[in-house]
Amino acid sequence: MARICLINPRFPTSFWGLNHGLPLLGKSCNMPVLALPTIAGLTPEEHEIVVIDENIEDLDLDALGDFDLVGVTGMTVQRDRMVEILRGLKDRGHTTVVGGPWITVAEGWDRFEGLVDVAFIGEAEETWPRFLREWEAGTHAARYEQAEKTDMTKVPMPRYDLVKFEEYAMGCVQTSRGCPFQCEFCDIIVIFGRRPRVKTPEMVVAEVDHQYRQGARMIFLVDDNFIGNKKAAKEILRALVQWQRTNGYPVVFGTEASLNLSEDDELLELMAQASMNTVFVGIESPDEDALMETKKIQNVKKGVTMLDRIHKIQDAGIEIYAGMIVGFDSDDLGVFDRQYEFLTAARIPAVMAGMLSAIPSTPLYDRLQAEGRLDNEAADDPAIATNVVPLQMSVHEMRDGWLDLMDRLYDPEEYFKRFDALYVDGDVPLGAAKMGWMRKHRPVSYVLQHIGIVIASLTILARIWRDPRTEPFRPVYARTLRKLITRRKPIRLLFTFATRCVMHTHFAVMTRQMVRGESRLVNT
Repeated sequence: MARICLINPRFPTSFWGLNHGLPLLGKSCNMPVLALPTIAGLTPEEHEIVVIDENIEDLDLDALGDFDLVGVTGMTVQRDRMVEILRGLKDRGHTTVVGGPWITVAEGWDRFEGLVDVAFIGEAEETWPRFLREWEAGTHAARYEQAEKTDMTKVPMPRYDLVKFEEYAMGCVQTSRGCPFQCEFCDIIVIFGRRPRVKTPEMVVAEVDHQYRQGARMIFLVDDNFIGNKKAAKEILRALVQWQRTNGYPVVFGTEASLNLSEDDELLELMAQASMNTVFVGIESPDEDALMETKKIQNVKKGVTMLDRIHKIQDAGIEIYAGMIVGFDSDDLGVFDRQYEFLTAARIPAVMAGMLSAIPSTPLYDRLQAEGRLDNEAADDPAIATNVVPLQMSVHEMRDGWLDLMDRLYDPEEYFKRFDALYVDGDVPLGAAKMGWMRKHRPVSYVLQHIGIVIASLTILARIWRDPRTEPFRPVYARTLRKLITRRKPIRLLFTFATRCVMHTHFAVMTRQMVRGESRLVNT
């Protein structure tokens, strides 16, 4: 039997980390990382296992003295903290095990040298149990990589009982791995492949139900493209709709999907019926040349504009969070204004704009390396934060244009101008499908949910008004709130407004700190 500790390193401040907004929600972290409960779920019962998420609790390396195996996971943005932890573990007598996205794409990273006893590359559903058997026998290898991709219909449920859901703003469930597209900059197809592998609807519902029973009321489906297999996605959504109706619609969902979502009316309707209120879409650029260059072909469709496709998703009652990138080879100095104007017309408040970066092992990385246009030292420079050498501008012009774009997007007047266009002047039916069903079939619960919405919203708004960081933003917040009330917008939008204020606080504080040079650049 082994005593095993699995560690998720602390994330630096990041766009989706919502670090500056979490105190306003009374939470410690945005969502858990699934690596820890997933590996725990693969571990035979005879082993003792402890998970530590450094984003919600302190890590005391001295307290790990009697653990045989210490595992560390990590994404690209966690790589520096991964190294700090591994250095702290060195010479303490543990067998150090490292897995996750970063080591999978950057196995040869020189900063890992001498710190990793066992490396796991890619998925671990087959290799982790084998390693444990070999470790007990004293015959384990230093490197494990599965020969075949995991069959997602056969994976065990993650050990959600080890997750402290009360510390997180939302839960998360993975329904599939893999994406059918071939975006040049993306590492997902490198790690998981281009053939989506999907869990059964019964498996997904069981995981959602487990998290709901542990207190999760917002759950993000963390697939990199939930609709990579549209037929399977529809089957999952039908099962989620039934679960929602059986339980009185207790959960709000969000996910990530490609823009071709707009082409499937049935899929949009099912998402709305399941109370999937938000979807992150990698829009990347309004410029077709940039999209074709990076092989983002799913965003280019003859006979219909990208704005039309975005508005169709919004009009189905689903808010879009946009991913945008500057620094493609076709981008000139006018790209920053074009992105700003496009996002304003698109009515998208939440925008994750970043400078193009090349992740190791991706087609983009290989191409730029061959062209002599990689500067990996610059990626670790807090004043640069990208390894890409752009073609039509200097890296400093790209950085300054990106910072100015972020500063404009998160000016409170501009952010809430986009919010108003979507919800106040516009009439996006966010949550309407859920509330319509509740009003007809569960009238008492319908009333109780509205009371809950008001209480939760006022609690968040009270925290916002007490927080000194929000003082410059409050006049705009107050004006938007008055509009929602005087125009008699649905009560359910009160909670949407409160949470978008929280998001704006984070985005604006983070951006202002970068613009003023008070923090390192956050290019995530």
